[in-house]
Amino acid sequence: MKNYHTHTYRCKHATGEVVNYANAAIKQGITVLGITDHTPLPDNRWLGIRMAIDELPDYVNAIAQAQAKYPQLTILIGAECEYATEYHSFYLEELLGEWNFDYLILGPHFFPYQGEWLASHSDILCKETLKAYTNYLIQSMESGLFAFVAHPDLFGITYEEWDQHTEACSREILQAAETLNIPLEINGYGLRKPYIHTKSGTRPMYPWLPFWELAQDYDIEVIVNSDAHRPEDVGANIDDGLAIAKQFNLKIAKFDF
Repeated sequence: MKNYHTHTYRCKHATGEVVNYANAAIKQGITVLGITDHTPLPDNRWLGIRMAIDELPDYVNAIAQAQAKYPQLTILIGAECEYATEYHSFYLEELLGEWNFDYLILGPHFFPYQGEWLASHSDILCKETLKAYTNYLIQSMESGLFAFVAHPDLFGITYEEWDQHTEACSREILQAAETLNIPLEINGYGLRKPYIHTKSGTRPMYPWLPFWELAQDYDIEVIVNSDAHRPEDVGANIDDGLAIAKQFNLKIAKFDF
């Protein structure tokens, strides 16, 4: 089992240090563990859900210490990132360059709309914001910086009903993933969150099954991760995500980090 999406206490909404996740991963039979806390940003933007920029050396050191302590486990260093053009050089030259990160995840938690940044988990309430999210996500994918896209179906948290607009935007995302050859993540964290009650019934925030059903129409690869925010969840719901991939005959991506 492999998990490429893991957070630490530094993001302020997770618990545990890197060594705690590594220890739990070994006990749960995980062979590859990617540590991908929410990236710090050079201007300390969105600081409520990420480490400050001056914490970056400590983050890198904590991963190095865990790698030394648990040589039997492949521990990778990464970060989950929101894309903006002003951060492109920071991601490319500093995280992937100077700090030698193994990979970056595209995490579309915010998106620009009418001159401001909105939150993907709370502000996608109409077809206009759904389309803005979609456009931003695809533009971010086109940057070429990211190994895969985290929870692309995040829009389903507040855009509750599947309709012609969700299908159209989903197809745009899926087509971009095919064209750009970038895997999409079936994210297990949504299965551990409170379920949503909609007119159509009760469902997880994500994964949103209609999105992944559409995915079988495209030549794409998927990756399944727990998106662990607690050490005990380091392998959680990966089997559920793999079952979704199997249900819709989706190909699992393989990485050579």
